[in-house]
Amino acid sequence: QVQLVESGGGLVQAGGSLRLSCGASGRTFRSKVMGWFRQAPGKEREVVAAIGPSSVYKYYADFVKGRFSISRDNAKSTVYLQMNSLLPEDTAVYYCNTNPPPTSDYWGQGTQVTVSS
Repeated sequence: QVQLVESGGGLVQAGGSLRLSCGASGRTFRSKVMGWFRQAPGKEREVVAAIGPSSVYKYYADFVKGRFSISRDNAKSTVYLQMNSLLPEDTAVYYCNTNPPPTSDYWGQGTQVTVSS
């Protein structure tokens, strides 16, 4: 099972940028589709973006298209999420995980992103 540690969150003003990182352990990382997910208070967790093993396949939810960019470095077992033009509605805890998430329902601790208006 891939172990995950997210970082890079923080408090930013609307219109600002953040870059999230997700360090993963486990020998199968480079063969996995990885995704970034987020969960806002009172809402269900939702997928934000996903990236295939070779970075050819990329998926973005409609609400982040043109603003967020997902990338990965298999040599470093790390997935990134560059977030630009942040909006207050982007405020959430952001998680990375395999996509789809594992049946074990394992999740890392996430990283808090707060966007002030």
